Amino acid sequence: MRLKMTTAEDPVNYRYSGVLAHPTSFPSPYGIGDFGKGAYDFIDFLAESGQHLWQILPMVPITSFGNSPYQGYSVFAGEPLLISPELLLKAGLLEQADLSQLPDFNPDRVDYDRVREYKYPLYQKAYECFAHSENKELQKDYDTFCQDNEDWLADYCLYMALRDEQDGLSWTKWPESLRNLDRQNRIFWEKELKDQIHYQAFLQFMFYTQWHTLKRYANDKGIAIVGDIPIFVSPDGADVWANRRLFQVDTKGYPSSVAGVPPDYFSATGQKWGNPLYDWKEHKKKGYRWWIRRVKHQLDQVDYVRIDHFRGFEAYWEIPADAETAMTGEWKKGPGAELFLAIQKELGDDLPIFAEDLGLITPEVTALRDQFGFPGMRILQFAFEGGESSFLPHQFDTRNCICYTGTHDNDTTVGWYQHTSDYARDKVRRYMNTDASSVSWDFIRICLGTIARYAIFPVQDLLKVGSDCRMNTPGTAEHNWEWRFREGSLNSGMAGGLRQMTELFGR
Repeated sequence: MRLKMTTAEDPVNYRYSGVLAHPTSFPSPYGIGDFGKGAYDFIDFLAESGQHLWQILPMVPITSFGNSPYQGYSVFAGEPLLISPELLLKAGLLEQADLSQLPDFNPDRVDYDRVREYKYPLYQKAYECFAHSENKELQKDYDTFCQDNEDWLADYCLYMALRDEQDGLSWTKWPESLRNLDRQNRIFWEKELKDQIHYQAFLQFMFYTQWHTLKRYANDKGIAIVGDIPIFVSPDGADVWANRRLFQVDTKGYPSSVAGVPPDYFSATGQKWGNPLYDWKEHKKKGYRWWIRRVKHQLDQVDYVRIDHFRGFEAYWEIPADAETAMTGEWKKGPGAELFLAIQKELGDDLPIFAEDLGLITPEVTALRDQFGFPGMRILQFAFEGGESSFLPHQFDTRNCICYTGTHDNDTTVGWYQHTSDYARDKVRRYMNTDASSVSWDFIRICLGTIARYAIFPVQDLLKVGSDCRMNTPGTAEHNWEWRFREGSLNSGMAGGLRQMTELFGR
């Protein structure tokens, strides 16, 4: 659901606002937020508070690499842990007794290993029920889903089945015959692992069935969903295994160089992400079909998509694979406008893309972003930590941007204010004419009041919570992506206050 212009008299200056909250953070008795009641309650809150945007993080099946949603086994598949057991019960695939013995989950943090131990047996039981079900309509929907998504689903399900067969080892450690699967071996393993492959397809079917129902609910309430595409893919996943010619890896899957960023605001030594880099010459040779499929697939799931690390399309930071830090990397040219022209040719000129244009941004990156009219990002926390910043609202030079109080990589605004310099705190108080007793809402008010077409703030800032509730600390591997909020935290009083503020600033 693309958001429509509000009035015929003002076709350019429409203004929208919304909240950044990943589904894992929602209240749920099952140890992790999912597509069940907590998600629907959150959408109701957005509608009650006058918001029209809900931004999420990538919903890919996360690897063991710190449980990051930016490291997935596939850029096309969905994370099974987001499947709601309650909705499986409602679909007749589980019984009430299956949900009666709940572990004592922490309501404030996700313990991913414990959640997997609890949820996976439920999913297996639901699959067995589905496999023996006489519900022809459900079976027909499953068959249609598999046919419609065959171009990625077949590789992903086989990969996950093989990975289980290899005791969870990364594919680079598999036997040669599985690393480089020829047609004959593929036919053998598809037959040998038929049930495991169907189980993986069932999980994807349930994920996308529940997600599309939730998305329709949001769209019907006038709320558009902003998704997230990480520019790079995980080294341990079906994407590289099945399409390795598109990546700079050898026949065993090992890269000579990996992705990351040079030293920046978040890390003095840069960030070495470890993702394999693209072979852009090969992508060009194939007409950028893989990227076109990826963007189209995402836009089938969400209404807008934020592309993480947009600057990597103009130039990316190449780091030797054996380097200890990202400091020894060098810039290499990306595909630039060619890629987006190819996507436009397939999907239309008006691409609903948000560009994450943070970090070291050159005039060339800005020109690439502006050539296609992609909104860039303005982070208010960054505005107060130095001199006259382009992130200060009075310095915004365009309406076509998204103003954030902070993102998933920032501290919460309360935490940031507590830990920033005296200089920055003083500047905040003077700039906002506040005593900072409710500083996160001060930031939300300023964010809503900017000329930016879109204003988005993390749910943590609505809840006025501190650093212990931040979603991610870049450069660290533990205790990220775990934060949750409790049922009732977002209440009608908060919704009323946010609606008044939102309407005051014409959003």
